[in-house]
Amino acid sequence: RQMRLPMTIDPRVDAHIAKFSGEHRDALIHIRAQLREILPDADEAIKYNMPCFVVNGVGIAGFDAFKNHWSYFPMSGSVLNQMDDLPAWTETTTGTLRVPLDRRLTKKLVKQLIKVRLDLANQPKRQQRPATQVVT
Repeated sequence: RQMRLPMTIDPRVDAHIAKFSGEHRDALIHIRAQLREILPDADEAIKYNMPCFVVNGVGIAGFDAFKNHWSYFPMSGSVLNQMDDLPAWTETTTGTLRVPLDRRLTKKLVKQLIKVRLDLANQPKRQQRPATQVVT
């Protein structure tokens, strides 16, 4: 059995969450705890000025709070369009799942989001097509 390394906890994530209060902070603490449980070997980091969980150097899940909602960021524009049953009370854009401040994503849904993202991250990179030469 392979020995697992403990998660690297980034103090900047604590500082980021500490900027918020009330429902905003509660939402961020909740999603962070879910992500820590689901991704125990991941590293915490700040990417794109928000807390993020990183696996093998690849951003897997980010989160942040805003004036009227908090958001989950799957760190890929291809994740959310592969999800069939997102709650009706969420709003999506290509790379963002917006959640009302008083709502939480279920652990089951977060696991599904992470599975899709990890599957995408583990796919071989597409080969770059060689640049075509212009014949003059």
